[in-house]
Amino acid sequence: MSIPSYDHNNIFARILRGEIPCTKIYEDEWALAFPDINPQAPVHVLVIPKGPYVNFAHFAGAASGPEVTGYVRAIGVVADKLGVTVDGFRLLANTGSNAHQEVPHLHVHLFAGRALGPMLVK
Repeated sequence: MSIPSYDHNNIFARILRGEIPCTKIYEDEWALAFPDINPQAPVHVLVIPKGPYVNFAHFAGAASGPEVTGYVRAIGVVADKLGVTVDGFRLLANTGSNAHQEVPHLHVHLFAGRALGPMLVK
């Protein structure tokens, strides 16, 4: 796997360093969760790993076992904390330009709060 170049000045890196404020929903040693600035559902939260990973492919290939476990568990804790585990939620991780990834730091969108419909229009 080729290791992509990580931009240490992307907006999420700057949030992690405390240079840009965010409303923290959850934080632990592996992840940070905060509301999306342009919500697409009643609940729309971003969960980002604290490590410098460009996208899911980069994270899957380069993160340590504890980072992967900690990040995945953090996503579950965030869903539980938001109270969306009973009615359901959607996770979305855009990877690369064809998927319209806008920030070059891995992030998972957690959507909930209403019936979300199909992922793609047929």
